[in-house]
Amino acid sequence: MRYVAAYLLAALGGKSSPSAKDIKDILSSVGIEADEERLNKVISELSGKDINEVMNSGLSKLASVPAGGAVAAPTAAAGGGGAAGAGAAPDAAEEKKEEKKEESEESDEDMGFGLFD
Repeated sequence: MRYVAAYLLAALGGKSSPSAKDIKDILSSVGIEADEERLNKVISELSGKDINEVMNSGLSKLASVPAGGAVAAPTAAAGGGGAAGAGAAPDAAEEKKEEKKEESEESDEDMGFGLFD
């Protein structure tokens, strides 16, 4: 991933086709020693390709990946704000009940006597 990131940084810096030296310079600036095999693999895969097109094709592939919790959030938001607000109120009430219960348990534990009373 670091090689791809360095390649993209070089491309953003104005190099239309970054060389191995460009990527090595970027990686060495943050203290990373480049592995020639991985570096050459990234350069060979991306050489002659437009970075914007590569990223756009990747985004379209990424859109088809299910994302668990991320899918539920837009659905709840689309359901309307009223439902989300109503769902939040019982949670707050439950939390208050739990807090009161914990407080009463604490007072029962010391049986009304304080250590420094």
